[in-house]
Amino acid sequence: MESPNSGVFAALATPIDTYGKPDANAFACMIDFAVERGVDGLVIGGGTAEYPHFTVEERSTLIAQAVRRLQGRRIAIASIGTSSIHSTLRLACCAVDCGADVLLVPLPYFFRYEREDLVSFCEAVCSAVNVPCWLYNLPGFTAGVTVETAIGLLRSIPNLVGMKDSSGECGHLQLLAAARRGGEFSLFVGDDSLLLDALRAGWNGVVSGIACFAPELIRAVYDAQMSGNGERALRCQKILDKVIEQVVQLPIPWGVRVGLAARGIPNGPMHVPPSAGRIRQAEELTAWLSAWALRHGLNLREVWTGLG
Repeated sequence: MESPNSGVFAALATPIDTYGKPDANAFACMIDFAVERGVDGLVIGGGTAEYPHFTVEERSTLIAQAVRRLQGRRIAIASIGTSSIHSTLRLACCAVDCGADVLLVPLPYFFRYEREDLVSFCEAVCSAVNVPCWLYNLPGFTAGVTVETAIGLLRSIPNLVGMKDSSGECGHLQLLAAARRGGEFSLFVGDDSLLLDALRAGWNGVVSGIACFAPELIRAVYDAQMSGNGERALRCQKILDKVIEQVVQLPIPWGVRVGLAARGIPNGPMHVPPSAGRIRQAEELTAWLSAWALRHGLNLREVWTGLG
């Protein structure tokens, strides 16, 4: 399958059991939930998935499960970020063997590197596989790239055909859009608060954490703007902004996981034991989401199962 050049992609969380291992049954429910609500594809193992907590083998198993369950109905995008080129390449090869359509390539995390190091890393990863790749700029958690470096990589590496930018920098929108010559690469925003601004700037779509538990809302913003209904798109973005304001009260991606539980998909404990204050915030978020959903017709079920 060729790389998609537009659309709404849900960045899936990773549900876990009481031992911190991936929960295959809950993951299957999460996949079906997003697909049934109209996303164009799924990202497995990205930032929303908390990928540093899992082994290459565990992540490969999740990618394989998602590909099998999708059965070609939606695009499967495998995020392959690790702290080392060796584990990244192992995961990349596993993802290709599993049938992933696209590889999402975050830069290394924990240690900081200079521009030439990051360029060398991207070249090594992309040259090792024969599938489309997207650059994943996630500077809050990994080494980040400047706009200039990103453009250079996208123009020089043949199978690096897209980019997800989660920098949250509004200034990147016009710069990256203007750098394309005839749409030579695709641009996907990774910060949901910038979704409408990105689409207005000519970006192709979104890879969204909020779409993991509220895909209808991300879909509504995208569809309205792409159909030329700017007024409706703005109304939907304002609703989305209110949801984001509530979700970010908790550490990333706890709010997303609370939202999933509130919609009937329990996803296990957090990787860091929540304090009493955090549990209270999660309960407040669940109550807020329930009231919000009733107002906007999402039929959100109050299924708070706790964080502990």
